Amino acid sequence: MAADIAEQPAGYARLLQPDHVAAIADVAATIVRRRPRHVVFTARGTSDHAALYAAYLTEIRLGLPAGLASPSTVTLFGARPDLRDALVVGVSQSGGSPDLAEVLRVAREQGASTVAVTNAPDSPLAAAAELTVDIAAGHERAVAATKTYTAELLALLMLVEGVRSGDGTLPAAERAVLDTLPALAAQVLADPTATELAHRYRFAARLVTTGRGYAYPTAREAALKLMETCYLPALAFSGADLLHGPLAMTDPDVPVLAVVGSGPGGESMREVLHRLRQRRADVLTIGAGAGAGAGADTGRTGPAGDGGPATAIVLPDVDERYAPLLDILPAQQLALALAVARGEDPDAPRGLAKVTATR
Repeated sequence: MAADIAEQPAGYARLLQPDHVAAIADVAATIVRRRPRHVVFTARGTSDHAALYAAYLTEIRLGLPAGLASPSTVTLFGARPDLRDALVVGVSQSGGSPDLAEVLRVAREQGASTVAVTNAPDSPLAAAAELTVDIAAGHERAVAATKTYTAELLALLMLVEGVRSGDGTLPAAERAVLDTLPALAAQVLADPTATELAHRYRFAARLVTTGRGYAYPTAREAALKLMETCYLPALAFSGADLLHGPLAMTDPDVPVLAVVGSGPGGESMREVLHRLRQRRADVLTIGAGAGAGAGADTGRTGPAGDGGPATAIVLPDVDERYAPLLDILPAQQLALALAVARGEDPDAPRGLAKVTATR
């Protein structure tokens, strides 16, 4: 898992090579010509969080309605929804889950344009789809997905921005920002704060993660990593939903990991952080906006003003739509270090396999 995490800057650089950029641009150009009226994503596990990120991108950047399909409606209940004028995107690292391939097969029969976003371009998912985006992450050693998740994020970002450009190609300004990601990711991974914090949560019985907008998929993925590597019950909520009831379970004994950007989503988290401080919750904030108004000491444990202890891992200030490619990195490091601190083996989670076949 440590090796996979460390490879992510190189993975970004690889996906930004001209051949991969051109291949994704070709898929984006085809989508532009098809002019879909709405977009449906289908995925499982970690890839479901990448798909959720893409749904936010699609609605915000393309102005198209987007949502996540429930594969069971097709595979268990035999539904055959009318998908004319739809784009259906299957997202899967392995491309090996039968239910996802079946959703794309049915979607294609029902008149949808279909795309597989996968690390296995020769997989059943890719075979079921009309178009394929290879995330080019290479072999992933650990069961817990890390580098394939961030490669999915970047590939989906490139695809959406290519569609937005109108001809599939990334605008020069967009490409210039993306080209900075490998160095920024390396900078984030060089910070030892997340690893050093593992001792703080060694005896936690449960944990909450939260974020809004583009940060919400990161909060969900962070919770999954903590559950599958540390066996730590972790509940993920959007910042808005947290205030609608679950806030009541937070207290000094329930750590909260809050993902806070520097844009509208991050700004909307200020009230959430304020309410958490009132409940004296132990809060770790991650992101470009983590240190602003969070009542936290940057990069170390310290007092949080009128509330409980807080720590901030402040990341490079990038647009919120790029932030998920950086925000998840310290959360991965924390999950790895915490698993080891709790005496677990993060490379061999109990009862899990690299490919999970669901129907």
